[in-house]
Amino acid sequence: MTRLNIQIIYDNREGRVGPGKIRLLELLRETGSISAAARAMSMSYRQAWLKLDEINALYGHKLFDTAQGGQGHGGATLTPTGEELIADYRRFEAETLKLIDKKYSILDKPARKH
Repeated sequence: MTRLNIQIIYDNREGRVGPGKIRLLELLRETGSISAAARAMSMSYRQAWLKLDEINALYGHKLFDTAQGGQGHGGATLTPTGEELIADYRRFEAETLKLIDKKYSILDKPARKH
């Protein structure tokens, strides 16, 4: 099976977005919690927060909102911009994989032994 690792690197901004940050956003959406998303990716809350903060700064928009609270309250949700970023990234990834499968089938064939 062909897999693709797409990393978007911006020349005019400092930072990049790739599968790890996109997955972190997806997990935030699924769990409603930065802590739970961080645990699912085997990273600390601080690491997750720094990555999420970096993505916000990179795009100049809030990609998620947080609500403070104690036991059973609080949490995090994606903004429409965050949802759009995930959708665009996954769409680009899927279209690129289709192109690879269609145009470059040699990439998905096993290597021959000489």
